[in-house]
Amino acid sequence: MDFGFKQKILFFVSLILGLGIFIWFGKVVGWEEIKESFSVFNVYQTIFILFLSFVVIFIGNWRWKEILKDSGENVSFWSLIKIYLGGYAIMYLFPIIIWGGEGYRVYRLSKDKKVSWRKSFSSVFIERILEWTANIIVILLGLAFFLFNLYLPSKELAIAFGASFLIFVSFIGYFYFKAIGKKSIIRQVCSIFSKKEIKDDNSFLVVEEDVFNYFDLKNKAFYKGMAISFLRAFAMQVRAWILISFLGGVVGFLPSLSILGFTYLSSMIPIPTALGSHEAIQYFAFGSLGLPVSIVTAFTMIIRGAEVIISSIGIIFILKTGFNFLGNKIIKNNNE
Repeated sequence: MDFGFKQKILFFVSLILGLGIFIWFGKVVGWEEIKESFSVFNVYQTIFILFLSFVVIFIGNWRWKEILKDSGENVSFWSLIKIYLGGYAIMYLFPIIIWGGEGYRVYRLSKDKKVSWRKSFSSVFIERILEWTANIIVILLGLAFFLFNLYLPSKELAIAFGASFLIFVSFIGYFYFKAIGKKSIIRQVCSIFSKKEIKDDNSFLVVEEDVFNYFDLKNKAFYKGMAISFLRAFAMQVRAWILISFLGGVVGFLPSLSILGFTYLSSMIPIPTALGSHEAIQYFAFGSLGLPVSIVTAFTMIIRGAEVIISSIGIIFILKTGFNFLGNKIIKNNNE
């Protein structure tokens, strides 16, 4: 992970911003009330939430494995998850590195598992589109519940999170419009920015064709991928619902979908571990659902703790890969 100067600045600015929101939130709710919320949470509940968090990760890795399998590549689940966890760690801890986690997965899959660059790139891109599609649908369902019950957010929250959401919806909508119509996105982007036509055998056009073929409405693999994506979202909702009950809150299973939707929404703002942004938007969600806002920080910090533990494992795999790479280089140089 080689940070450029601008990326370092953006990373620290976003982290400081998130930390500032988090501290402000703590003062508004009250640190003593937040501390009391943590006191009802025990070790066994912690282990169970961590277990559910790993289930979510395993389902995501299973989805990626199935995408590769449909392309003719049979990579083992346990060897693939090391790469998946590495990419996940980059996305969660360093979201300011746009496509950093995806780039890592493409590189490691093609280098370690000898999967072609074409299939590696297309599989990761397909997996991301499936993820974002499911997330947006969950967000829309959660927002629909709120609007139906006339729970309206503050102007500041609506602007901050609404803008991020609209960007993602526009991107996904544009992609599906082009994919269904089999109209090249790459050709259009190149004609706009470079004013040049690209050749038909261009490698990116080949990858784009693979991606479009996957999202063909006649392709059974597409529906399988969406089903696994919704299964992953269901596992995350179960985790959120159970965690709320562990913390002493009472909410119906369907209303908890709004909380999951807002969790997805907070992740659309590139702040490391969604620090501050997750608390801010869940403060509104919990209050609107009649849940005590004092448990919001406990809820977000426990989720964040589980995600950081999982991301730490991913970082270990990244470092191990890096050290292996350096070791191979040293051995090669000594032999020469």
